[in-house]
Order: sequence, then C-alpha cells, then structure tokens
Amino acid sequence: MFTNRFKNKHTNQDDTIKQISSRLIEISSWHYDDVLEEYDTTLLGLSNAEATLRQAQHGSNRIIQDKAPAWYMQLLACFKNPFILILLGLDLFSIITKDTEAAIIISVMVTISVLISFTQEYRSQRTAEKLKEMVKSTASVIRQSAPYEIDMEALVPGDIIHLSAGDLVPADIRLLTSKDLFASESSLTGEALPVEKQDTLPRHAQFSTHKRQLRHSAIELPNMCYMGTNIISGSATGIVVSTGCRTYFGAMAKTLVGSRPMTSFDKGVNSVSFLLIRFMLIMVPIIFFLNGFTKGDWLDAFFFGLSVAVGLTPEMLPVIVTSNLAKGANTMARNKVVVKRLNAIQNFGAMNILCTDKTGTLTQDKIVLKRHLDIHGHEDENVLRYAYLNSFHQTGLKNLLDVAVLEHAELQDILGAELLYQKVDEIPFDFNRRRMSVILEKDNQHLLICKGAMEELLRICSHVSDQGQLVPMTDEISADIEQIVQSLNSDGLRVVAVATKELRTQSDQYTVHDESDLTLIGYICFLDPAKESAAPAIQALHDNGVTVKVLTGDNEAVARKVCRDVGLHVERIVLGSEIDDMPDHHLADLAEQTSVFAKLNPLQKARIVSALQSKGHTVGFMGDGINDAASLREADVGISVDTAVDIAKESADIILLEKSLMVLEEGVIEGRKTFGNIIKYIKMTASSNFGNVFSVLGASVFLPFMPMLPIHLLIQNLFYDISQLSIPWDNMDKEFLSKPRKWDAKSIGRFMLCIGPISSIFDYSTFFVMYYVFAANTIGEQSLFQSGWFIEGLLSQTLIVHMIRTQKIPFFQSRASWPVLLLTGLIMVAGICIPFTLLGEEIGLQPLPLSYFPWLIGILMGYCLLTQLVKTWYIRKFNEWL
Repeated sequence: MFTNRFKNKHTNQDDTIKQISSRLIEISSWHYDDVLEEYDTTLLGLSNAEATLRQAQHGSNRIIQDKAPAWYMQLLACFKNPFILILLGLDLFSIITKDTEAAIIISVMVTISVLISFTQEYRSQRTAEKLKEMVKSTASVIRQSAPYEIDMEALVPGDIIHLSAGDLVPADIRLLTSKDLFASESSLTGEALPVEKQDTLPRHAQFSTHKRQLRHSAIELPNMCYMGTNIISGSATGIVVSTGCRTYFGAMAKTLVGSRPMTSFDKGVNSVSFLLIRFMLIMVPIIFFLNGFTKGDWLDAFFFGLSVAVGLTPEMLPVIVTSNLAKGANTMARNKVVVKRLNAIQNFGAMNILCTDKTGTLTQDKIVLKRHLDIHGHEDENVLRYAYLNSFHQTGLKNLLDVAVLEHAELQDILGAELLYQKVDEIPFDFNRRRMSVILEKDNQHLLICKGAMEELLRICSHVSDQGQLVPMTDEISADIEQIVQSLNSDGLRVVAVATKELRTQSDQYTVHDESDLTLIGYICFLDPAKESAAPAIQALHDNGVTVKVLTGDNEAVARKVCRDVGLHVERIVLGSEIDDMPDHHLADLAEQTSVFAKLNPLQKARIVSALQSKGHTVGFMGDGINDAASLREADVGISVDTAVDIAKESADIILLEKSLMVLEEGVIEGRKTFGNIIKYIKMTASSNFGNVFSVLGASVFLPFMPMLPIHLLIQNLFYDISQLSIPWDNMDKEFLSKPRKWDAKSIGRFMLCIGPISSIFDYSTFFVMYYVFAANTIGEQSLFQSGWFIEGLLSQTLIVHMIRTQKIPFFQSRASWPVLLLTGLIMVAGICIPFTLLGEEIGLQPLPLSYFPWLIGILMGYCLLTQLVKTWYIRKFNEWL
C-alpha cells in the first residue's frame, strides 16, 4: 500500500519529531533560571572557549540538505537511461566487431543526448543555488558579556541571543525577556497572522503531553521561537536550546534527504522503454536466425541483425526527449520560471491535480485591513479614524496590524487627522490585557482610544456607540456583538475592537485603571488577502482539466474564506485530526472527493499527495514553507517561489520568480506541448520500426540476397532520426492541449500494431515493383533492389512524421512548423540523391532509372491515403490518436 511505503519511509523521522516536541514542551514549562542552569550558562553568555567546545560536541548549526552533486556526477547520471544503456552496449559490440560506421553513428547519438541533458540541468541547478543567497545568515549573540554578530552556523546550545524585528530565528529559542514580540510562523504552521510571543507562560496555559497532541502543541508554545521563523516586530533575548538537526525545523528537513520517489514521467518512460526493448529482444533473434538459415552466411546475418537492433531501438528517444524538455525549460525561463529538473516539464503537463498551500501561494502573505465596521457590522469611517489615531500615536514597535491600519487609512485619505490631536500619554500593550491605549488631547479635552482583543474590550466597555448615540451595554447587545464577531471570524477575518472614553479628570499619567467604562465604537477586520492572479489562474487550470485542492496548516475559517475569494467551491473542509487514523483506501477516496484540508501538519500533507497518486493521478504541489517541503518532494512536480524557505526551494522541481500565478497555466500548456512532441516521436518510431520488421522478415524469406545491407539500414535510420530533430519545435493541435496527458504503454503498443503494418504493405509493393518490373531478382542485381527500397523506405518513414503528428488531415487542416517542413523536405531530397552520388557508390547503391519515380510517387500517395483512412478508423474506435 502507498501509505505503508510512505509511513515506513518516515517512521523514524516522525519519532524524532515527537521526541523533539516533547523536549520543547518540557523546556517551555521551566522557570528561566532552571533553563540557564540546565544549559550551564548565564545572562552574560558563554565564553568563546566554551562555545568552541560545544561546537565540537554538537556540530554546526546546519540542517541536513541534499547537496547538489559534483558536475561529473551529474554528467554520469545522464547515462542512467534504458535506451542510452542499450545504445552503449551496441556501440561497444560494434567496436569489438570493428563495425566502424555503426560505432560512429551510435556514439554521435549518445553524445548529443547526454550533452543536451547535462547542460540544461546543470545550468538550472546553478540558477537555483543562487536563490539561496537571499537568506539571512547571521545572528546577534552575547558572549563574555559582549554582543557579537556571528554566522548562524556557529551558534551552540546555551548561547544567549538577541532577536529584533526582521531577524530570522536561527535556532530553537527559549525566551528570557521580550517586549511587544510578534513572530511569523507561517513557514512552519501555515498560519498567516503573526503570533504573539512572551517570556513567561500565562498561568492558565497547560500543554498536554498526550501523544496525539505533541506534534500540534509543540509549535504553539508562546515562550518559544523556532528555527526557520522570523520576527515581525518587537525585541527579545533568549537562550538557544537546540541547534541544527535537533531543532523542530531540522527534524522536518531530515525527512527530505535521500532518493526521491519515482514521478509520473519516470514511470511512463520506463514502461514505454521496456515495451520497445521486449519487442526488440524478440524480433532481432528471429531475423538473425532466419537470414542465417536462408542465406547461409552467418556473419552477414549477424551484422544485419545488429543493424536491425539499432534500427529497432528508438536511439534518438533520449535526444528527442531531452531536446523537448530543454526547449520547454528555456521557454519557461523566459517567463521567469526556473526548472531545476527537466522531467518536471512533462509532469507539469500531465498533472491533473494541483495541491497547494494557502499562505504565500494563493495569498499575499501580507496582513491588510479589509473592513471597518460599527457595532451592527456596517461600514463606518469613524471606526477607521479612531483606529488610525491609535496606531499612529503609539510609540511602541508597530506590528503588522498597525501597519495595515496606517496603510489603509492612507488609501482612505484621512491623513492629517492626527494633526488635530496632541498625544498626552500611552498605556502600552501587554499580553495579559491584550490591548493598548493612547490618550490624546483636542480642545483641552482628553480622549482615550483603546484597541485590542474583542473579548478583552467587551469586558471593560459599559456603553456602545449606536449611530452616534451613547447606549448602555446590555446582555442582549453583547450577545449580538459576539454573534457578529463570530460571523466575521467564520469568514476568516481577525477582529480587533476599537473603543473610546472621554476623560473628565485630566492627568499627565494614565494607568490601566483608566481603561474602564469605555464606549465600544466598532471593529476593524484583518485578512491575508488572496493574490489578484489566484482566481484567474485557478479558473485557467480548471479550464485545462486541472483540479485544484488546498492543503493548509491554517484554520478552517481562514481556509474557507480564501477559497471563496479565489473561486474554489467548498462543500466540506476536512481537518488533519480526522485523517490520522484513517485507513489508506479511505483517505484515497476522501482525497479525491475533498477540495480543502485544513489544520494539517507536514506529514499529513505529504500523505494526502501520496493518496492521490495511488489513485493514478499525476499530482503537483505548490508551497513555500518548511511545512510544505515533504509534499513538494513527494509530488510528481513540486512548485515553489523564490521567496520560499531554503528547504522548500531545495525540494521543489520548479521555482516561480514571478508573483503572478498565471505562469502556472503557461507551464501546464508548455508541459503538454513537450509531452505531445515526445509521444509523436515514440509513436512514429514504434510504428515505423514495427512495419520495417515485417518487411525485413518477408524479404528475408523470398529474396536470394539481403534486402538491405547493414550500412544502408544505419544511414537510413540516421537520416530518419535527423528529420525528427525538429520535432521539439513543432506545433500541437489545440485539442491535444485541452486536457492532461499521461504515458500509456498499452496505447503505444496498440498504435504500433494498428499503424505499423501499413508501411509493410507498401514496402511489399516496392519489393514487387523492383523484383518483377525492374528485374532486380538476382544477386547481381541486388544493388538496384536495395537502392529502390532505400529511397522508398526513407521517404515513407519521413512522410510518417507528417501523417502521425496530427489527428487531422496533414498539410491541409494542420500544417507542421517550418523547422519540421524544411528538415523533412531536406532529408527526402538527400535520400533521393544518395544513390546518384559517390557516397552511394561507396556503400553499394546505384542510380535508379527515371521510370522508377512514377512508381515511387504512386506508392507514397497510396501510403498517405491508406494511413489517413486507418487514422480516421482508429480515432473513432479508440477515441485517441497521440
């Protein structure tokens, strides 16, 4: 079962995460003096000598990542392809048997394929590496009483560090002191809003150590800051309690190291490769023995069998696949998309389900003020004015909510309102009250404006402002307000209350005791808004047959609101706690039917991706946090953004450099073009080779000589392959691009059986013409026979490019691109000319009489007509072509 594989892979790491979680919960409950004692340090910090000893004991503060392999290892990896390995085997055999021409031709094919693949992937890897330089890499640490700015990797457990706004948290930290501290933990949890942090636990806080809750409670501790998160506002000092792989972040990163699961592309290429290899292994021995027994020359039969093996091997498949993928990568690079792994291009096109995180992918990861409402939930500019005055005049570090108020007020043209007031005093924010107040003076009157948590302000408000009228607070009004706030919360909005009080007794200093008998004015509501491009991008993906599912660590209400904003229909939201003990097959069925999952931990996200894959879906995942990294790695194609955390970019196959999500649709279309052009080559080659085998079998039985010399087969095959090098630049019919496409070995086998024998019919027609009309029926006339079949075989193979590339009528309803037209035309002319040249004479061909060419034209026209008729039948019968 898929989840058994997934669970076995992650069991040890999951146990490690639980152990780390338990340790963090334990440390958070200690008095900070006990923490200092545990880590044998003081507020003055460690000595440099002690820090050096601990560095040797605990190692560098570095998380485990998959390192990019050396260039020579990347080069060697490019040879890991079934057909490349077969060609190398044939090449070696050709060298041993001194078949120089075959060895040169095969070597050129292998070299071209490997160099294209290596160059493109190496260049993309280098581009991705440069993105890592954007990450902050220093920390402010106190050692021997003095502050230092040191490399994050030099931190050790017991170090005392200072955190301030804009800092990346460099390790797991137990706070010792804090002031107005807010941290963004969206990279770990998916929660968009910043989290309040404080240096001591509230008295009522209890953290369960029950096994089922460890994973969730460990990253919700208010006096702990975690590696990989960042400080939004405020300042703090703390003690480093764990570094590197022993941090929560590092433990998650360890799950991402090692071999990646096989993607849809890998499985598809392998299935097609082994189908064609099995066919080759069956047919080549038959042809070898048949020629050996009928002609008596076993050495010639051996070389002919070897040439047929080369001909049957779609040796240009690695070149065509790599060229297609490289062209797709270059096209996407122009759209500011970095493709780290070329195979991801085709997986992008085959993707029929895109799972995405919410924060930073569908949303802007930026808090904005969405609404300013009176107590009845109606828009009221007066509420915005008071909120603006509170945020503007406060002297503490402004958090994201204050910034959002000020920015919104600027948009509403109320700048200047603060000039009417003079600040008298301020009652700063603290975590127990969860509110802050400013006292302003206007016309010798003092006005207190308070802003804070809804439940805290309701407790200290004795009146409400109802359309400008002062009305006493009643239980009924309070219940109505709570219902309105609950409704706003259900829309995913974070609600902050605004209240005022006219102070009759004036003072120069005010205290929290003055925050009583307030008048509730209304509420301001905040949200992490959806990206403008999210809704059209999701619609475009839907129109192209891609289903979008949201997997988020955020809460249900926020997830529902964002999904509604981006046009996703939500019937039911499944929570992470609901799927923990769910059997594999039930989760797979549920994942297919559900659009939104909320409150997920990282391994639950990855398990859902695996569940969908087990149902035969090609699954993409888009995310930007450490909580997304496991899913990015598990998916067929992982998509991240340049502002993502390092681990997410490391795990992703594709990195978006543009904020607009419309590049997703462009990537899907480019992936389908790439796949379409690859499948063209495979079906062309498979059907052509299959037909040639029947032709060779028949000719070997009734001809007293070889139907074609090994060198003829190799040159014909080389010319045919050259004609197909332009396929990556060919057009694709719009009908083909309208839905996801997957590899299907059965479809290719069926296509080969139905279309391949058509060419044999006209090969036998050519045999008949050459044997009876031109009397090329003796060993002395074999050169004439071979020349006639050489030209007909090459031209029919080249024409098949145009017949198979579209399900429409070629040249009329669907025309190939100019590169395809020019190259196939050039190859056909060259093929006709070869028997008339010195090269033709050297390889045993001879000029053909002019009377041969009307027969050739008739045979080729009949071939095109019959192929089109069979194509029409095939499409009606099987409802597919490419």
